[in-house]
Amino acid sequence: MKGWGCNEGPIIDILGDRTCAERQKLRVTFKQMYGKDLFAELKSELGGCLESLVKSLMRTKPELQAYYLNKAMAGLGTDESVLIEILCSSDNEEIQAIKESYKHQFGHELETVVKSETSSYFKKLLVAILNGARDESPRVDMAKAEKDAAYLKAAGEAKWGTDEDKFNYIFCSRSFPQLKAMIEIYESKTSKRTMEAVIESEFSGDVARGLKAIVEIAKNKHRYIAKRLYKSMKGLGTNDNVLIRLVAYHADVDMQEIKQEFQLVYDQSLGQFIYDDTSGNYRTLLLKLVGGK
Repeated sequence: MKGWGCNEGPIIDILGDRTCAERQKLRVTFKQMYGKDLFAELKSELGGCLESLVKSLMRTKPELQAYYLNKAMAGLGTDESVLIEILCSSDNEEIQAIKESYKHQFGHELETVVKSETSSYFKKLLVAILNGARDESPRVDMAKAEKDAAYLKAAGEAKWGTDEDKFNYIFCSRSFPQLKAMIEIYESKTSKRTMEAVIESEFSGDVARGLKAIVEIAKNKHRYIAKRLYKSMKGLGTNDNVLIRLVAYHADVDMQEIKQEFQLVYDQSLGQFIYDDTSGNYRTLLLKLVGGK
């Protein structure tokens, strides 16, 4: 970055080969050596999607999620799909860290802002998730799973109307392994319908999408993320905000598992999909982060 212009190659090589923690150390070291903030320096030297990707890489995980939650709710309208994906897929510790980062970055309580931007049962769902009180025990209680499956059928299919609060309670309080066991029982014994189909018949709009996301995450979180990546690039145009956020967040966490699911579902590598849908140094850095074509 010194002198006229910016040589993007070394930036791509260095940032693309570092973990999130290593990039934070790099930011501290840069400031100690040069008295400048690396984030601000990179922002001033780059542009377009490459700049957005590099800035996302230079944020901590909670900063990244909080930034995109704010972006989804800023201005007119709300991108509910971002709220669903980030909040529904986060564990209790991640939820707490996101809330703290949001308060630090934007000066408001995340729950307060979410309440102002959503309504009805969708608001209730997100507020319950933001409570950060999901059971996270790895142990599965099969008796409880049987009971919950029957409980949900009685609250939905077996009655006129839907007891939304019962769905909300179970989907936001049970651990993901416990939910997966309950869903398997529901689909094979209790109802013979998929849980997604039940939700679609009992709910609508954003709350239906949120509940279905929780079901997908409980069944296979890596496949859920792979599908989100696919949708960000499918068809005309690319949703670069989603692509950047997901790659930047998962690159050093569980990208290998996501890539495997992408290949299984779409019979094409994630890298090849990115290669065909992007260009320039933006593409080069994305491919470096996902491990090539």
